[in-house]
Amino acid sequence: MKRWVFALLLLLALPLSQPGQAQTLTQRMAGSWFGTGQPDDRSEMFIDTFNADGSFRNQHRWCRQGKASDLSETGRWRVVGNILNISIATVSGQPQPREDRYRINAVDGKTQDYTFLANSFNYKARKVDGKFPMPPCDLSS
Repeated sequence: MKRWVFALLLLLALPLSQPGQAQTLTQRMAGSWFGTGQPDDRSEMFIDTFNADGSFRNQHRWCRQGKASDLSETGRWRVVGNILNISIATVSGQPQPREDRYRINAVDGKTQDYTFLANSFNYKARKVDGKFPMPPCDLSS
């Protein structure tokens, strides 16, 4: 009887200890993320979308006197160690290639915390559905 109990406990424990069960940093980064704040404007909003195929898209919105100014970027992304590399290809549809690098401080299924290495600006974002709309500008901006 003891052997059966031991065997059952062992079988129940196996799925928890198999390699590959934990998500990689790259897998945790994939998805859409909403946040606020930029170095020049802490009220600016953004939605970053990191697709599993390595493609990237973001949307930024500034609000001035209740009116929105939007900008979008597309490109590719990859994680090397704890560094997020984003290769921007276009800005609002126009070619403007550049490489942005961020240190990933923390990321889980709900939140991101990362720092832009060029100026040490810290970003925080929360995971949102891929259909999450950019919030409208309110009249208090």
